[in-house]
Amino acid sequence: MTPPISLLAALLAAVTLAACSPKFDWRDYRGSQAPYAVLFPGKPATHTRPVDLNGQKASMTMAATDIDGTVFAVGSAELADADHAQLAVQAMKAAMVRNIGAARPIESTRDGGFEVEAHGARGGQPVTLRGRFLARGKRAYQVIVVGPDNAVSREEADTFLRSFKVG
Repeated sequence: MTPPISLLAALLAAVTLAACSPKFDWRDYRGSQAPYAVLFPGKPATHTRPVDLNGQKASMTMAATDIDGTVFAVGSAELADADHAQLAVQAMKAAMVRNIGAARPIESTRDGGFEVEAHGARGGQPVTLRGRFLARGKRAYQVIVVGPDNAVSREEADTFLRSFKVG
């Protein structure tokens, strides 16, 4: 007994649609605790927790999503003043590089902030970190993509990192 043509057509359509579902579902996101906008590749979860940024206590709010083991995240914290925010940016950058055990991060400056690319390991597996770290007024921001080497293309990481705007 052969299945009806309409059943085969429906099955083929379902398989085709499933194959076309995007891995990255880019969506506009606006910070709830800090004035920024960014394109996330999926629906982010948020949480706030106390942090110590080289002796400076602050509450950091993170918005993040995980796409196949690669984390796309924005962290923001409000400090006492602009000078403290600049110091916090350096502490954020150093902590992220240290977290993956990167030996020689590649750093550059852009739009008054720092861009970093670093290669290290997490759980014994090689990982890449790409990030932007900047301060605006009393706020310090980190915008990062970290995950298995070669899991995310440079284009997708750039889409996320370059979409970040302080408003």
